[in-house]
Amino acid sequence: MFGHMVSQTVRAAADLSLADHLDTARLTAREVADRENSAPQTTFRLMRACVALGLLTADADGRFASTPLLATLKTDEPDSMRGLALATTLPAQWLPWSEFITSVRTGKNQAGAALGMDFFEYLEQHPDQARDFSAGLSSTTALWAADAARAIDTTNTELAVDVGGATGSLLSLLQDANPTLRGIVFDRPNIITDAAAEIARRGLSERTEVIGGDFFESVPPADLYLLKFILHDWDDDSCVTILNRCREAMAPGGRIAIVEMVVGEVTDPGLGAVIDMNMLAATTGQERSLDEYDALLAAAGLSRIALHVTQSPQSVIEAAAASR
Repeated sequence: MFGHMVSQTVRAAADLSLADHLDTARLTAREVADRENSAPQTTFRLMRACVALGLLTADADGRFASTPLLATLKTDEPDSMRGLALATTLPAQWLPWSEFITSVRTGKNQAGAALGMDFFEYLEQHPDQARDFSAGLSSTTALWAADAARAIDTTNTELAVDVGGATGSLLSLLQDANPTLRGIVFDRPNIITDAAAEIARRGLSERTEVIGGDFFESVPPADLYLLKFILHDWDDDSCVTILNRCREAMAPGGRIAIVEMVVGEVTDPGLGAVIDMNMLAATTGQERSLDEYDALLAAAGLSRIALHVTQSPQSVIEAAAASR
């Protein structure tokens, strides 16, 4: 019942960069407040709550120290969960939950009522939140997508497009494994603003292009399309449109790799069934079963050619143009 308190406390800890400030030294709440220009008393109350949650420890002199749990929120660590912590608690995700029961009763998400517009329009109007959302996608890739990347064979692939790929974190994993693979990160212009710099940081600029566009209209030609956590954001008709755009642009013999949490049978649905509640709250999409993904593929003139169940909650569904 207290999960909302915990998640927003974690968000505040990430926003105040407690993991970075306490990485090498024990500090008082006032010292942290001076660095963050925050109120000392409420900073103390936040840090005391973090002790209760196992994020911090404190001594009798009121000096706080980090824990391994807090260290997962450090800014520049490759496996940092800071982006995920900020993305899953940002207002664009959080506010629609205030109307969640209405979503259940009416069968329609209430993002418009809570945000004044749909989820992705809201991100376009709030670039700071869009950056946090993109960072969250990168965090989930760091957490889970290595398994998915290992499942996707690019031996005979020349060019892959990371569709809706934000900073191209999944594409980068494939390029690390295949030094000849060229790639394109394709996303909304407001989302890809930081992509080129991140790709350069990874040393992949020579093999990677960043293109802004709308995947409902068209996608760049390629042999492989990566759809990681894309289809779950959209209703069935929109998913079929995205898949159609990929099929239309796909080179002969090309394929699509869909990375999603596939919902299991009702007796054991898995984590995807829980994440599905966020889809209901904030988007027009949903988490789907394998049969539901097969139906989307068939409607777009595609068929499933492989399923890779990984050690993470994500699975990889590979599809190609259906035989005529």
